[in-house]
Amino acid sequence: MRSRIATVASLLIAAAVLSVLPFVISDYNVSLVARVGVFFIAVLGLDILTGYTGQISIGHGAFMAIGGYTTAVLSRDHDTNLIVTMLIAFAICFVVGLLVGLPALRLSGAYLALVTFALAVSVPLLPLKWSSFLGGRDGVQTSHEVSNLWLYGVAWAASAVLFVLAWLILRGRVGRAFRAVRDSEIAAVASGIELPVYKTLAFGISAAYAGVAGSLFVLANNGFAAPDEFGVVLSLQILIGAAVAGLGSLWGVLAGAAFVGLLPSVSSSVPVIGSTHGQDVVFGAAVILVMLLLPDGFAGLLTRIRRLARA
Repeated sequence: MRSRIATVASLLIAAAVLSVLPFVISDYNVSLVARVGVFFIAVLGLDILTGYTGQISIGHGAFMAIGGYTTAVLSRDHDTNLIVTMLIAFAICFVVGLLVGLPALRLSGAYLALVTFALAVSVPLLPLKWSSFLGGRDGVQTSHEVSNLWLYGVAWAASAVLFVLAWLILRGRVGRAFRAVRDSEIAAVASGIELPVYKTLAFGISAAYAGVAGSLFVLANNGFAAPDEFGVVLSLQILIGAAVAGLGSLWGVLAGAAFVGLLPSVSSSVPVIGSTHGQDVVFGAAVILVMLLLPDGFAGLLTRIRRLARA
């Protein structure tokens, strides 16, 4: 009972802080925190797949690209409402995730990671193939301009809705099936769990979350969708965020999203003598340091703190 009260209180405090924050910080910082909200959704989606079913993916930047281009093209060609484009991106990426999940049924571990890595490499190149429709290297510009405050509100509202949806999914029968698949596929099948159904469903849900994150990512990039914005580095950032958050737990996702959303901006201002890529050096060093200090991620730290409090 105490743990539930503490959880609800923590969520209410976080919601209150996020509600007040944009009115007490600069417009630039509002854009940064909005970007954290975008990564929050992407990391949350990957955590459902990797943390709860044990399927490794290095290709979520590809799903973000699909969601981002969906918003950009619908806005440019049909002047579609941006919120509606996010819902459409959610649906399209859910279907694409199911399709990707089907061949992934026969793969696991490093082999599955390589397949999703190939997805991350190939999908951002598709706009170059269909340049007349997807703009090629010039990209696609949305017909709508949004303010940082609007983006902040939508990003965190979507984060809240998708967080509650993830919590409802994972605490029910589907979540128990996901965890059974992660712990032992053989035991899960012996328990009557339909392995193909739940593994592909996890891919679909995770991809749908990435699609919404991709839509918001384009809006955070001044409404511009281009192949270079969805490269392999983006997929790796999402994976790093999930690892920092702590795989298999929802309560560290905010920390993981803040890490990958804010660290590039912070590290760019840190001088590194003798390096022309100081931002990359600082980012890499920070990742190594966090993994050494928090091998179970931020969620593991919270678990240890709760145990100490009970003791």
